[in-house]
Amino acid sequence: MSQFLIRPARKEDCLIILDLIRGLAKYEKLEDQCVATVELLENSLFSEKPDCYSVIAWELDELGDEIPVGFALYFFNYSTFLSRRGLYLEDLFVVPQFRGKGYGKRIMQFLAKTAVEKGCGRFEWSVLDWNQPAINFYQKIGAVVMPDWRICRMTGKSLKSFAK
Repeated sequence: MSQFLIRPARKEDCLIILDLIRGLAKYEKLEDQCVATVELLENSLFSEKPDCYSVIAWELDELGDEIPVGFALYFFNYSTFLSRRGLYLEDLFVVPQFRGKGYGKRIMQFLAKTAVEKGCGRFEWSVLDWNQPAINFYQKIGAVVMPDWRICRMTGKSLKSFAK
């Protein structure tokens, strides 16, 4: 059986994270929207005040070499009703050939533990409505899919236009 570990991303991991992000974009059929670069990731993850954080999941082969098998990218938000911070999972991705080994669950547990250790009142994320395997997985680990909430978003031209 292969060994598995999760660790916080390091600056030198940004190319690996970018490859995983591209894999996620391909899976979600959103490759045209993926404009991430190593430089943008370095600035977001490793500046003096990071915008977000990332962990990488690794499988160790028989020679002890680390094979990246997944990642999560998250940040801290805030709940006015709880008057406490929350951990928001922006993205979770396990490379397709490594699925079914429990790695996604272990990444989620790692993040849940992080949320508890940081005093968070919530651990939240979004899921695409067509991604039934992910929805089933999240429900299996105890998450509630919120039926009465919808994500609203402004980007690009509409954001700039509205900001005037």
